[in-house]
Amino acid sequence: MSTQITPDVIAQHGIKPDEYRRILEILGREPNLTELGIFSVMWSEHCSYKSSKLWLKTLPTKAPWVICGPGENAGVIDIGDGQAAIFKMESHNHPSFIEPYQGAATGVGGILRDVFTMGARPIANLNALRFGEPAHAKTRHLVAGVVAGIGGYGNCVGVPTVGGQCDFHSSYNGNILVNAMTVGLADKDRIFYSAAAGVGNPVVYVGSKTGRDGIHGATMASAEFDENSEEKRPTVQVGDPFTEKLLIEACLELMATDVIVAIQDMGAAGLTSSSFEMASKGGLGVELDLDLVPMRETGMSAYEIMLSESQERMLMILKPGKEEVAKAIFDKWELDFAIIGRLTDTGRMVLKRHGQVEADLPIDPLAQASPEYDRPWVAPAKRPVVEAAEVPHHEPLEALKTLLACPDLASKRWIWEQYDHMVMGDTVQRPGGDAAVVRVHGSRKALAMTTDVTPRYCLADPYEGGRQAVAEAYRNLSAVGALPLAVTDNLNFGNPEKPEIMGQIVEAVRGMGQACRELDFPVVSGNVSLYNETQGNAILPTPTIGAVGLLAEVDKMATLAFKSDGHAVVLVGETKGWLGASLYLRELCGREDGAPPPVMLHRERRAGELVRQLIGDGLVQACHDVSDGGLLVAVAEMAMASERRVGAALEAPSTLPLAAWCFGEDQGRYLLEVRDDDLALVLEEAAKYDTAARVVGRTGGHVVSVGGRAVAVEELKAINESWLPGYMGGEMSGH
Repeated sequence: MSTQITPDVIAQHGIKPDEYRRILEILGREPNLTELGIFSVMWSEHCSYKSSKLWLKTLPTKAPWVICGPGENAGVIDIGDGQAAIFKMESHNHPSFIEPYQGAATGVGGILRDVFTMGARPIANLNALRFGEPAHAKTRHLVAGVVAGIGGYGNCVGVPTVGGQCDFHSSYNGNILVNAMTVGLADKDRIFYSAAAGVGNPVVYVGSKTGRDGIHGATMASAEFDENSEEKRPTVQVGDPFTEKLLIEACLELMATDVIVAIQDMGAAGLTSSSFEMASKGGLGVELDLDLVPMRETGMSAYEIMLSESQERMLMILKPGKEEVAKAIFDKWELDFAIIGRLTDTGRMVLKRHGQVEADLPIDPLAQASPEYDRPWVAPAKRPVVEAAEVPHHEPLEALKTLLACPDLASKRWIWEQYDHMVMGDTVQRPGGDAAVVRVHGSRKALAMTTDVTPRYCLADPYEGGRQAVAEAYRNLSAVGALPLAVTDNLNFGNPEKPEIMGQIVEAVRGMGQACRELDFPVVSGNVSLYNETQGNAILPTPTIGAVGLLAEVDKMATLAFKSDGHAVVLVGETKGWLGASLYLRELCGREDGAPPPVMLHRERRAGELVRQLIGDGLVQACHDVSDGGLLVAVAEMAMASERRVGAALEAPSTLPLAAWCFGEDQGRYLLEVRDDDLALVLEEAAKYDTAARVVGRTGGHVVSVGGRAVAVEELKAINESWLPGYMGGEMSGH
């Protein structure tokens, strides 16, 4: 290619002048356009984590049960019996804003590939979605497209979508977040890695053909949006879930043989990142003949082939002489199979097209020596604590109705009923609970999984918000009776070149790291999505936590639905009536101020251990963690989940303002339904764990009552269930 490398061309590739000077030093010459494009994607924020890796290195990543931490396609943990769980979460934010259906669909496809490329059969998908305010002109269109894309891809590929989050806030008006998580199962001794090995071994391309879709997707995902962002539609890939299903089956069938040396999916930056990363991890070089790459469009240049992000493609290194074994399997599944190159001992990437050398680059400087920035950062100012006595008092049950109808707390049934959450037949706790639970097929054990973060806390105090996101995930797993094992994260922030945004990143990662250490909850994989800004307006800091835990006996799993009349409602954990940064303050008082609730990690750990012990001993009829909206919302959710609409009468203490007791968002709390026969033992166990536990009410009737007033569970259910279908049906313009 003879395109002149001008400062404009360099800037269009997202490369800063000092980075270009480094490229010249590495090469000892000017790059050509193909080489510049390769540097552009490999050194993009999306692929290199150049603003965050300094801080990501501080996260705890090891534990006796961690088989593989960050650095591979996904994290791997030991779940006993010779089995491993493999999981990761990734963002597809920018593409989903530009083209919601395909953006979300290909986000699901990409994260599935990250998991099955390591030898796991995917058993569950989750997601965490953030949209703009409901009244915004684009929000309804984006919700419809994203949900249809997630459902369309996951349903067709035959993997259940079992859990997630969906919130609305004006900060996401110009930058929605679509974070997708996949959990898979593999045999511990059959895990596949991406480090290339064996000079002369064939480099094999499998899956779909390469087209011009997705070119510069990684670069697009590493820049702020402006008023011309709609023009970036060609950078969004197009997904085909039916091809992905064939690819899963073909790869798993090939993995049952003994022919794969290394395997990597082609995700962001496509053939470029997969080939560079595999060669770099193996300390080798690679030579590719791009004429051999299966293409679905004519006249594609080396630049386009290397930067295409066409979906459903994998790269693998095979043992010599085993090519025909592999080809037979991919032919059977009607997928492309092409030997496109060989491994070399040169440490260089040489690309040929039409007999000409189109690129000749050293591998390690591209894959390992990408820029690492210690960007200037400023910690946000501490917010003052909101005193409960100064907050206006609203009648609790009227306030409860308002909260249950607000976009964040309204039932998301309209969303998850579009997902097949029961396919494969092992989903034992479906969406709507604290954590999804999926049985390990053919066994008595199960995996629990969740996605969590409270962005308004992270804005108020990113350090506490980071701690709280991890603690909330720990709590949600504990609430179903599962032992929390490990975390994957998806760090969504604005422009890291602004010191106040970089301060959010640093503080959130510090908080997450501390919580993971104290809760013995290591980070095994993750993803960073920065530059989530439009015309200078950043999203709320949103460090999403995905987490997986183990239930040794699925039969002992707890659910949140009240079961029967006449049982004690026990509150575990301390209540001080914390209203700062709460939903009550926002929805009832129109305020988004105040310090968020502090997280006491030693108490969080003890409370989680207590609750898991009580559930395992069969002393708990129902369990629910107390989070957004506080105690009264949690009680209402337990009542609404009850098939018989079992209600509860609560007795508030006189020591706190009623609104603070009902709606304070103090952390580390659970609500338990306990039979009278078991109550003394439950309180005794709590004392052993040095954890506060007190009876706050009794189940019974079909109403929720507090402060001398009552409301029917059926009425609450109708309010909670109606907002989202009404909004999506166009019956209401917003909140």
